[in-house]
Amino acid sequence: MKTSITLGLSSVVLLSVMNMAMADLMIFPAKGQSDATMEQDKFSCYGWAKGQTGFDPMKVPTTSTAPPSQQQKSGGIVRGALGGAALGAIIGDSSRSARNAGAAGALIGGVRQSSANNASAQKTEQWKQQEASNYANNRSQYDRAYSACLEGKGYTVK
Repeated sequence: MKTSITLGLSSVVLLSVMNMAMADLMIFPAKGQSDATMEQDKFSCYGWAKGQTGFDPMKVPTTSTAPPSQQQKSGGIVRGALGGAALGAIIGDSSRSARNAGAAGALIGGVRQSSANNASAQKTEQWKQQEASNYANNRSQYDRAYSACLEGKGYTVK
């Protein structure tokens, strides 16, 4: 293992990925640090900030909780129609009342199913927003730690 200042290929790839991820931060060497020193300091601060916050901006984002079930249910209209027709046949004495009850049952079954599917979609959207908020908060904490480290090494970070 080399201990020289030259960086291996994997370090160069990691640094280029880090540069893309840190593109929103402007880092200026306030004490005349060389480009090589600045890259080493950025790499060092990346590791320190990752250790302090538990957040790694180089990792693919993952969720902290499992998503709610997104399975859309169907068949509410058919079940409602069958139930309504059966009820109409029991209560009424004509086939017309069974048809009317079947139509009403189908309508009610469809409305119930639609309502359940809308509630499921709303839960999924809330979950997505919560996960995005968690990621943004974790990233913000990491950025603060990363900036503090660089400022401690004599850089101006904006």
